[in-house]
Amino acid sequence: MRRGLGRLPSRTGDPVPGAAGGLLRALRWAYERGDELGIDRDRIGIVGGSAGGGLAAGLALLARDRAEVPVAFQALTYPMLDDRQATGSWRSGPPIWVASTNQFGWCAYLGANSDGETPGHASPARADDLSGLPPAFITVGNLDGLLDEDIDYARRLIRAGVPTDLHVFADGAHAFDSLMPETAIAKRARRVLEDWLAAHLHPAR
Repeated sequence: MRRGLGRLPSRTGDPVPGAAGGLLRALRWAYERGDELGIDRDRIGIVGGSAGGGLAAGLALLARDRAEVPVAFQALTYPMLDDRQATGSWRSGPPIWVASTNQFGWCAYLGANSDGETPGHASPARADDLSGLPPAFITVGNLDGLLDEDIDYARRLIRAGVPTDLHVFADGAHAFDSLMPETAIAKRARRVLEDWLAAHLHPAR
C-alpha cells in the first residue's frame, strides 16, 4: 500500500469502503468479462464529473495500488478532490455549487470518516503519491469553487510524470456544460473532451 492512501475502513455502514470497494468490483467485473461484453481490456477508462469525478480519481488510485485491473485513462470534469475545502477559490464565493453545499456533500460521503484522517482513495487530493496513474484529463470553469484544487491536482499529476491535459474555461461555473448545454462554452467543453477521449479510445496504430 502506498503512503497516503491508508487502509480501507471496515466498519459496517461506513460509506467509503462501499463506494471504493463497489467501484473496484465493477471495474474488475467489466475487465474479467471483456470478451463476453466486447470490451477492449487495453482501453478501459474511468470517467466522472463533480462528485463522480472525485470517485473516478479515487478509483484510479485504488486500481493502481491493487494492481488488478489496468486503467488506460481517467477523464475528470470539475472533480471534487479535496474534502478540506481550504483554497482561495472557495473563499471567493463561487455561484451555483457553494461552499456549504460542497461541505454537505463531503460529510454525506465520508460519514464517520469526516472527522478523522481521510484516505486518499476517498479524497484524492490527500494522496501523497500520484505516480503511476493513467493519463488524465481535467476540466473546470474559472468560476467554480473546485478550481484551485483541480488545478493543483493536475499540477501534481504532471510533476509525478502522469500525462495530463488541464482545461480551464472562462466564465464557467460548476457543471456549466450540463446546466447550460446549448451555450457556446458548453459545446466547446464537450468538443475538447470528445477529442481527448477519441484519441485515447482509438489511438493511432
